[in-house]
Amino acid sequence: MRNLLKASCLFLVMCLAGSVKAQVDPHFSQYYVYPAWLNPALTGAFDGEYRVSGIYRNQWGNISSPFSTPGLSAEFTTNKNINLGVSILNQKAGSGGYNYTTAYASVAYTGVKFGTNLTQRVVFGIQAGMIQRRFDRSKMTFGDQWNPVTGYNPGNPTSDVLSRTSATALDVGAGVMYFDAAPGKKSNLFAGFSVSHLTKPEDKFSATGNAKIPMRFTGHAGMRFTLSQVFSITPNILYLKQGTATEKMVGAYASYKAAPDLDLMLGANYRFEDAISPFIGFAYKNLVLGASYDVNSSDLGKMANGSNSFEISLSFIGRKATRTPEIEFVCPRL
Repeated sequence: MRNLLKASCLFLVMCLAGSVKAQVDPHFSQYYVYPAWLNPALTGAFDGEYRVSGIYRNQWGNISSPFSTPGLSAEFTTNKNINLGVSILNQKAGSGGYNYTTAYASVAYTGVKFGTNLTQRVVFGIQAGMIQRRFDRSKMTFGDQWNPVTGYNPGNPTSDVLSRTSATALDVGAGVMYFDAAPGKKSNLFAGFSVSHLTKPEDKFSATGNAKIPMRFTGHAGMRFTLSQVFSITPNILYLKQGTATEKMVGAYASYKAAPDLDLMLGANYRFEDAISPFIGFAYKNLVLGASYDVNSSDLGKMANGSNSFEISLSFIGRKATRTPEIEFVCPRL
């Protein structure tokens, strides 16, 4: 009975994830680590020449076949007011072998600068790539293969026929980002807005086969408060809407410079009606490592006996010996 309940919960989650009226895209608690998902205008928003970032999320871990989402991105800055990036993400879920894969190339234009010493910046970004969703039919089970007495028999024939097990579509997104890069200030503001799925790719897995994947609207903002030469705190907010689904998150993290090459970070995010996510991490020279754990508080989490999630992220920044600390705040390390 316990396994049946877990399977039912996972089936419900997959149905919600696959409905064109709800959110179909993966989400991250450490969303700033994976800028291609958040906002293409964040491409290259770091102090260095290139950055390679990886993130891994495991969700609904006490279910036999949980959601797992690894992502990898690489970004490159130039001295021509252009930043470039590439990213790939794959979400696997369920015993049915469901895979959601995206691959994008992104470009950000950083030439809009104004204010004293041109420290007020506006960045525009665009990304293009593909979305692929697929099922492994051999890993799926169907209702008419179950017998109330003997249980499941994979040899039983099924009348359920899947007309399609894979679908690929082109996809385009765009975004804009503002930040205050003035050095020596007590507070620096950053804010952005992006729209994903501008092309409204067709959802071949819908009932009609020609429904559209809804656009995803993302707003995010924060402010870095410098309290001393070694301590700062950065509150941040995220609002996301896709179809009829919305996600609202608030949080903050503190950064403490424990040594010239070592920053320690501690914080938490709260995703409304879903989970609270404590975060811990550190930045040592060119490496940034972070870990978070979602403590689920939703009704669905209670049905699945408190299925929680964790994320781990690692970034490497390649930079010259001369750094520009006045723009470090642009990409909060959550």
